Amino acid sequence: MKSLIILFAMVSIAMAEWPSPKSPAVPEADGYVAIPNVALPPAKEITYRAIFDATRSADKPAELLPALNMAGSELNALAAANLPLSNAKFAIVFHGPAVDGILDDTHYKAKFGASNPNLKAIAQMKKGGVEFFVCGQYLAGAKIDPKTLAPDVIVAADALLVLMQYQNKGYALMSF
Repeated sequence: MKSLIILFAMVSIAMAEWPSPKSPAVPEADGYVAIPNVALPPAKEITYRAIFDATRSADKPAELLPALNMAGSELNALAAANLPLSNAKFAIVFHGPAVDGILDDTHYKAKFGASNPNLKAIAQMKKGGVEFFVCGQYLAGAKIDPKTLAPDVIVAADALLVLMQYQNKGYALMSF
């Protein structure tokens, strides 16, 4: 019994007190925990350029797509650090199973029996300057009508061409 108490005390001591995560830019996405005295904190003089390759679907219909969650969490990081969202130049290109997550609410409900949780996050991110594309080649191959998609998402000729063009402009590739 005494060893159990000592073990519990050691675990309690090892657990740090962290501030609560903040989600000021995209409340649906993961929040950002401000950590003092870190290497490379968010900086005002940096423009953060990233192209998010969205191929994975969410684990559950009520969850955000992984790429949307990650892009939103990085916008939350900048906003929590009091940096303007104009410091973020983000684009997301959807193809593969992730395309289900950008269906309009009517078609999402018909397919999954739930409202599309991604639409609000997309609208918020769009206000923050994020660009959204979907692969036209994927739509054609899967016979998906572009009219069934969220209106904030633009049909591109090809997802890989979008990824190459953005990387050629100095955008970091983030794959989810």
